[in-house]
Amino acid sequence: MDKNNSDSFYKNLKDQLAETSVWPAKYMYKFIVPSLPEKLDKISNIFDGLGAIIDNKVSSKGTYTSISIKVTMKSPDAVIEKYKEVGEIDGVISL
Repeated sequence: MDKNNSDSFYKNLKDQLAETSVWPAKYMYKFIVPSLPEKLDKISNIFDGLGAIIDNKVSSKGTYTSISIKVTMKSPDAVIEKYKEVGEIDGVISL
């Protein structure tokens, strides 16, 4: 995603989150990640200390892992900050 599309996407997401939730609120992140321990660990570390519940499901061939993360976030900006941090990891798809 290029910078302009990224900025537009995050602005729209922030607006939607602000309109649909009262903050702080529970939020669920979903990612698809190559099944490499270092990538899974990086994502876990991003949510470390937030009381997140992380559920991993490995694909049938073991190539990818689906990660669902349930966590209480303080604001739409906090949600977006975590998406950007995870987005720095190569090969991660945000759903």
